[in-house]
Amino acid sequence: MMDQKQKEGIRMNGKMKVAVMTDIGKMAFVERDIPVPKSNEVLVKLEYVGICGSDMHYYETGAIGNFVVKPPFVLGHEPGGTVIEVGSDVKHLKVGDRVALEPGKTCGHCEFCRQGKYNLCPDVVFFATPPVDGVFQEYVAHEADLCFKLPENVSTMEGALIEPLAVGFHAANQGGAHIGQTAVVMGAGCIGLVSMMALKAEGVSRVYVVDIMEKRLQKALELGADGVINGSEKNAAEALLELTGGVGCDLVIETAGTEITTRQAIEVTKKGGTIVLVGYSKTGEMTLPMSMALDKELTFKTIFRYRHIYPMAIDAVASGKVDLKGIVTDIFDFDDIQNAMDRSIRDKADIVKAVIKMPGAPEE
Repeated sequence: MMDQKQKEGIRMNGKMKVAVMTDIGKMAFVERDIPVPKSNEVLVKLEYVGICGSDMHYYETGAIGNFVVKPPFVLGHEPGGTVIEVGSDVKHLKVGDRVALEPGKTCGHCEFCRQGKYNLCPDVVFFATPPVDGVFQEYVAHEADLCFKLPENVSTMEGALIEPLAVGFHAANQGGAHIGQTAVVMGAGCIGLVSMMALKAEGVSRVYVVDIMEKRLQKALELGADGVINGSEKNAAEALLELTGGVGCDLVIETAGTEITTRQAIEVTKKGGTIVLVGYSKTGEMTLPMSMALDKELTFKTIFRYRHIYPMAIDAVASGKVDLKGIVTDIFDFDDIQNAMDRSIRDKADIVKAVIKMPGAPEE
């Protein structure tokens, strides 16, 4: 825990190191003022920040749809850290609490916020979504209600990964996951793996995973998948139908965002089943066998981020139902962020999940 002297030292210095994207494929460090928390905020010393697929996409291309990076821009929206200052109105957190930060601040009064569907708020301010800077930096001031205290047995590295896990749980919830079902996850990247673990945590009886990268499939097996299929070696739809005795699956979560895997999802879902679309396609458009979907009376669900999930996700990790540390294949020091981003782009077949370790963070 940080003592008063250390806190005063931070304030007297008043500066922090920030990693900024200066151009496509280029990172640099700048010095900025340490933020001062408002009355409803806490100041968090960041310890671990995950590298997300969206971070890589912005870094590699400079845009995702209508969201265009205008450098210098700060990436990173998967943070975990320790509270070092507390705003005057904050009662539920104190200095020294370790927290996972939910990255999206919403307006609180639009129709979606009032309905509790705050992830659909049109005025959301979300870390690392242009023009809002992210958290590849040493400190951040954030709304205290969006900072969730971690139990003793959950590390701040796991705290950083609550964000992608929340996506997996939201997908499972949207699909109505429950015991007795057979489910398939298309794609074994980070979101595919956390979706698989969320399905297992919610009691789904059998969960199969499809991908074309063998290392990711082996990781899926390590983390509890009941079977895996390498789509580069066999027809995934045929293999899944064989695994299910020709019946098909109750639920498919599609995280790869490709037309091939989405078509396969329609093929392997049994009549009356549900498909949850999570992955974004590169073009945003697909041609799908809708006649088959109609004949099967399939339900299609989509997700956008998550809502009301952080407490559930943290509890799943604390109780041992989800092994979040297991998805991490690479840890990079903050000073090595250029290499971290370059490697994450270049070595997609080997890096399942990379995280940035901030200065002073505890070892994992």
